[in-house]
Amino acid sequence: MPQLLTLSRAARLVGVTRGALQKKIKTGELATFEGMVAAPDLQRVFPDTRLDEQAALERYTFIKDTAYARRIRERILPDPEVLGARLMQISRDLARAKGLVDQYRALFERLEGRFKTLKDATVAADLRDWLHRELEQGLQRAGETQPLVVEDHVLRIMTAHVRLLPSQHEFFVEGNDTVLEAALRSGLALDYGCSGGNCGLCKAKVLSGQVKKTRPHDYVLTDSEKAAGQVLLCCHTAVTDLVVEATEAHGARDIPLQTIATRVKSIEPLTGDMRLLHLQTPRTNRLRFLAGQHVTLRAADGVEAELPIASCPCDDRNLQFHVRRASGDRLAEHVFGKLKALDNVTVIGPKGEFTLHDGSPRSLIFLACDTGFAPVKSLIEHAMSLESAETIHLYWITCREREHYMQNLCRSWDDALDNFSYTPLTAEGNGSEEDRIARALARVAEDHPDLAEFDVYAAGSMALMGAAQKVLVPAGLPAEQLFVGYAR
Repeated sequence: MPQLLTLSRAARLVGVTRGALQKKIKTGELATFEGMVAAPDLQRVFPDTRLDEQAALERYTFIKDTAYARRIRERILPDPEVLGARLMQISRDLARAKGLVDQYRALFERLEGRFKTLKDATVAADLRDWLHRELEQGLQRAGETQPLVVEDHVLRIMTAHVRLLPSQHEFFVEGNDTVLEAALRSGLALDYGCSGGNCGLCKAKVLSGQVKKTRPHDYVLTDSEKAAGQVLLCCHTAVTDLVVEATEAHGARDIPLQTIATRVKSIEPLTGDMRLLHLQTPRTNRLRFLAGQHVTLRAADGVEAELPIASCPCDDRNLQFHVRRASGDRLAEHVFGKLKALDNVTVIGPKGEFTLHDGSPRSLIFLACDTGFAPVKSLIEHAMSLESAETIHLYWITCREREHYMQNLCRSWDDALDNFSYTPLTAEGNGSEEDRIARALARVAEDHPDLAEFDVYAAGSMALMGAAQKVLVPAGLPAEQLFVGYAR
């Protein structure tokens, strides 16, 4: 029986997204067995895959750490106890495999003995010759190097695979990450609060596998909860592969309204009229939100405004906002003139339902107009974390030249990800803003004549919403597959 791999593990081994594998399954190129794929079939469909331990471990780390414009986090090995436990588990698997080989060998010898008792010597000789040929061919196949199987054993030592119930979501725990940190980094919305072992909201039930406590916590689990396998995901890492029963948010309604006192980490110029405001929450009181949502920012002197969050929920402590200088905008004036590092800013939220429908099997098109790029950036980074979209295409439309204020970031996504495309557009010419944007959106319909195969997310001005309805729906995009949000 060939080794079976989950889609998440198979995708990581060959360096593609789960969405790309699902497409090959849908077209019949890749067979599945109860939702899993066989290593030989995977090798056949991806024949150029080579045995490269570092590629399997570093490919998506590189993409996420560099393309997300986040600081590169050093990837470290799990601690010796976790590594030892994983090696022990693989040793048990090898011992079981050797035991099966010994049993088959003994069965072969018994069969040879039974052949001698057959009355028809010709039949006995034919059966014996057939059995020897099958055994020899089997041993020859077993002796051949199977790169994906070898690479999977390396991956199992370096990472642990986690499957969540009842959602069936999957992710990997790397280094010394806690289970909660790994889930958030993978774009999943597990229930949690303080992230520091005080509130108990991340309590979950481990159904199979082994975990290790890596941080102390003040929240006290009862003896019955411990006996039932309950642990705090923010304080435990995965020693072996896990199956965990945990609560996840299924939409904006499942995310509580929070009020958090943050500090300004930095204010960076993007253009002459744009600033990147970076706020940082306390370690024990992070903002739980969904990509695409917005919050109210309130400065110390009472100046406040609503802004979309421009960063990914996978890094819930570091919140980014794109602030444009505008006449009469008191918060923008405060950011450009008075606000400085370490100042206090209160965050109230999150709000809004412009969020990713991650259960959809369709590819994604994102439309951003001017500062509508802020919530779209958050959605894109979330989609990258989930690794479920077959393709992602970003169109960033500006109403003025040279206003793609994070052009290098978008190009880095395009360079780093095989399934990502970026097209900058400018709404030029005469007419109303909506007419000019509509002319720019004609490019989207030209690039994608099969718009019914996509979910489209659009954020920016009201003119963008009108133009999208005017251009894309008549071009074949079902109205229910167009999701709109607004930016300031």
